[in-house]
Amino acid sequence: MYTIPGHHHISMVTKNANENNRFYRDVLGLRRVKMTVNQDDPSMYHLFYGDKTGSPGTELTFFEIPMVGHTHRGTNAITRIGLLVPSEESLRYWEERFDTYNVLHGGITTYANRTAMKFEDPEGLQMVLLVANGEKADHWETWEKSEVPAEHQIQGMGSVEITVKRLDKLASTLTDMFGYTEVSRSEREAIFQSVPGQAFGEIVVKHLDGPTERPGRGSVHHVAIRVKSHEELQYWEEQVKERGFRSSGIVDRFYFKSLYFRESNGILFEIATDGPGFTVDGDVEHLGEKLDLPPFLEEKRAEIEANLAPIE
Repeated sequence: MYTIPGHHHISMVTKNANENNRFYRDVLGLRRVKMTVNQDDPSMYHLFYGDKTGSPGTELTFFEIPMVGHTHRGTNAITRIGLLVPSEESLRYWEERFDTYNVLHGGITTYANRTAMKFEDPEGLQMVLLVANGEKADHWETWEKSEVPAEHQIQGMGSVEITVKRLDKLASTLTDMFGYTEVSRSEREAIFQSVPGQAFGEIVVKHLDGPTERPGRGSVHHVAIRVKSHEELQYWEEQVKERGFRSSGIVDRFYFKSLYFRESNGILFEIATDGPGFTVDGDVEHLGEKLDLPPFLEEKRAEIEANLAPIE
């Protein structure tokens, strides 16, 4: 049986691509590795940030929807994103940096049994820095031109928090279908890991009754988990079908192949292949500097570019 080697990426909604770009590139120090469009709606930007090459497990992605409203927080939603930093010294660096840039944060505390610091981006997206203690995806690469010193750079995704009405339903999907291990459980929270002991494949599930979240800016659209190849993706497509979930089928996103399904609480999962990656249509030194389009959209470039506001 195949296993899940961790998170692949996570996708959110932003109202303003330029402001989003300033925060994730200039404040968080991530590299903008791909500037492209939503392949299902090319009128909107799709921005990807990550390590030097946008390795799987490091990617934060955003769809720009200029007319989007506020998020009304609730249950049955992906509610917090963990980002790994190397050390407690790094957390102190980030606390000072956040104060300098007026980033809302909660100071140094704990989260999911790790030393941590919760913070929000300018649109209210809830995140948390987690001390990695040596844990990071082995393919993470330092971005030498980052505003953040190499010893304190964000090293990819950590724990992803999902809040649901039916915790046991999601728990069953993670453990019985995907082979995650349940590592802790309390009355209202459980923690699952795809790679034992490692935060880069960890999902924190919280139980909450009440209204379902109404998404807007600063909300999470979906979380993607990793598979290594097309063959593995085909295997997981069969597992999703056998569990009775409706699937998108395999979709070629050019930079990776994917399938999408919603589990019983309505949480949208993507299963995405590691490759071919973002260097398939660009060299490493110039990733994210211009608008890249998959081949099937290239003939519409002039029309697409005319509908997009420039990003610095």
